[in-house]
Amino acid sequence: MGLIFAKLWSLFCNQEHKVIIVGLDNAGKTTILYQFLMNEVVHTSPTIGSNVEEIVVKNTHFLMWDIGGQESLRSSWNTYYSNTEFIILVVDSIDRERLAITKEELYRMLAHEDLRKAAVLIFANKQDMKGCMTAAEISKYLTLSSIKDHPWHIQPCCALTGEGLCQGLEWMTSRIGVR
Repeated sequence: MGLIFAKLWSLFCNQEHKVIIVGLDNAGKTTILYQFLMNEVVHTSPTIGSNVEEIVVKNTHFLMWDIGGQESLRSSWNTYYSNTEFIILVVDSIDRERLAITKEELYRMLAHEDLRKAAVLIFANKQDMKGCMTAAEISKYLTLSSIKDHPWHIQPCCALTGEGLCQGLEWMTSRIGVR
């Protein structure tokens, strides 16, 4: 009976779900955030601190925190972790040289107590660029198959056109209430 009530309550209640958008600088985090919000490309400059916006998808409210990815800011990412339900990790599919840093940051986040219940969506961004890594290549390099205690999904995308972004949001909405 309690489960039925909880399901009905979730249908009629506009509960907010906290999302952090992280990744190295120049991965496309802010472009993705504003593509979600306005469905258009907004010219951005490097994020110092964070941007926060509410995105509504099928009556589901996501409070999205886009956090700056410069090296000097990464040590402060953990101040945003409290009550986070979803991590969106944006990977620059062209930037092969810094993929090891992305992997290190991902596993550091996943080990943090405040993110123990968070689901992870990886956007393999810049799929429109010649010579980019595929989502499968990125998945293999990041050893995503070894992540057993967090639901995860990797989604190829292009922040500039919006291609692949809706599929990522659909995966997130499908995860609500699962854990």
